[in-house]
Amino acid sequence: MSDRAITVAAWESLFRTQVTIMRALAAEFPSEVISLNEYDVLFNITRAPGRRLRLKDLNRNVLITQPSVSRLVDRLVARGLVAKTHDPNDGRGTVVAITNEGFALFRRVAITHMEAIDRHVGQGLDDDELRTLTELCNRLRVSVGETPDSAGVSDD
Repeated sequence: MSDRAITVAAWESLFRTQVTIMRALAAEFPSEVISLNEYDVLFNITRAPGRRLRLKDLNRNVLITQPSVSRLVDRLVARGLVAKTHDPNDGRGTVVAITNEGFALFRRVAITHMEAIDRHVGQGLDDDELRTLTELCNRLRVSVGETPDSAGVSDD
């Protein structure tokens, strides 16, 4: 068991760092093209097998509430960036898939966003430190019951 004061100090540091970096990334994000929340939805869909994801699973992975996700997905459908279909395995469920137009837009924005992430995160830590940070964050997520995704840095 760790010392409570150290735990709280580590949390404060992690939280403040995340807020600082998110503000810097948001300031550079091409929000005139797509919002950060829309990008988050497209990001999660593109990482799913076949670039298709059950709405229920999407809700678990994005940073906004379920009603907001449903409205946001409807706006993305209206813009032709995603398509919604009934889940063939669960008649009550919905599957969301990214369209070709949505994927092209996502890739364009992702390149810019990744460059900003590299500037604000990658230039502050070396590769070994980034791998350690990824491992530590994944361990924290597991400790609160979440299964970390496979988006971490590989050793390849």
